[in-house]
Amino acid sequence: MSIKAGDIVYGIITKIVGYGAFVVVDDYNGLIHISEFSDGYVRSISDFVKIGEKVKLRVVEVEEENKRLKLSYKSLNKTRGVKGDIPHYQLGFKTLRDHLPQFIQDQLKGESNE
Repeated sequence: MSIKAGDIVYGIITKIVGYGAFVVVDDYNGLIHISEFSDGYVRSISDFVKIGEKVKLRVVEVEEENKRLKLSYKSLNKTRGVKGDIPHYQLGFKTLRDHLPQFIQDQLKGESNE
């Protein structure tokens, strides 16, 4: 089987290390670098995949002579964040103007105690 960049493949996770996960795809060995799991912060690769799991991946690069692949998890497995209610705060210069006298008093009290 010939694999090229851009192909979608299925692979089995064989090892998880701090910088990524190793995968077997047919007769190729592949690596999913930690940066290819998510656009956000990745605390642990184990949050995304487990050893022995079959995953759908996109081929980023093929090194044919060594049968190695660079793979991407995030391009096919988008994780969606949970949308929460955004609290409404009354911010702006009016709020600052209303609270400025108290801020000044608090600061002056702090300086007199030093």
